Amino acid sequence: MKPTLLVLAAGMGSRYGGLKQMDGLGPSGETIIDYSIFDAVQAGFGKVVYIVREYFLEQFKETVARKYSNVKCLDGSPLEFVFVTQELTKIPARFTLNPERQKPWGTAHAVLMAADVIKEPFVVINGDDYYGKESFRIAGDWCRAHAESTGVYAIVGFELDHTLSESGGVSRGICHYDAEQHLTDVVEHLNIQQDPDGVVRGDNSLTGEHVELRGKDLCSMNMWCFTPDYFALSADIFEGFLEKNIMELKKEFYIPYAIDCMIQAGSAKCDVLSTPSRWFGVTYKEDRPAVVEKFAEFAREGVYPTPLYQ
Repeated sequence: MKPTLLVLAAGMGSRYGGLKQMDGLGPSGETIIDYSIFDAVQAGFGKVVYIVREYFLEQFKETVARKYSNVKCLDGSPLEFVFVTQELTKIPARFTLNPERQKPWGTAHAVLMAADVIKEPFVVINGDDYYGKESFRIAGDWCRAHAESTGVYAIVGFELDHTLSESGGVSRGICHYDAEQHLTDVVEHLNIQQDPDGVVRGDNSLTGEHVELRGKDLCSMNMWCFTPDYFALSADIFEGFLEKNIMELKKEFYIPYAIDCMIQAGSAKCDVLSTPSRWFGVTYKEDRPAVVEKFAEFAREGVYPTPLYQ
């Protein structure tokens, strides 16, 4: 069984100022998505599903066809690509959209857009985050082990001190879990950074308190493992979300919210998987030189070939 990689890229056009400006950070102009797909293929994945916006769909397809045309899965078969669009109007027919709303419906809504094209266990990632080889291996192994499972999902948790930025505070969802390593909740913390005394602190979004955090705390970087039954459960929760928020202009339907609803209802459990990989991304423009150097270091050490794709 070859898991599928679901790449959340619908917001990338706005963040990068258009697809043409999608930042090349590797030695040969590779983007972060390029490295994620490379790692996923090495971990045994067989298909990539992109969630994009309609206005840059064709341009995205052309870029993918040019860049990945010769990429093969571990068994020698071609890597499959599927493209799905996320738009505000893609909601159940019984709801009437607030005409003033422009903000997307969020990550859990984006995942729902792929319900018709994914029939196997799959892993969700952000298109602009680097997750590391070990993270994809761990996620791929979990998917293969749960090919016949229902009602159990997983989150790949990163050690907090592996996700910080030297350029400023970051927001992270801290994972709480029970003795069986099952997720109980994800609590968002804001302005997390290491203070001059060496202690990591952040603002608890629920209480507003500025609290001390542990560097080994596991946090969410939006890397999730799901089996296909997730779609039906999530769709039901989305309808409930819309019943309360259809006229809101900014509220979004996020994956942690959907998972929390399932946990509280007892309809699903979520394993917390720990990865030794170090996350990085360009949270601030000041982060870019360090990320470029990190990919250059990977190339020098032979961690990745350069160019990444021939």
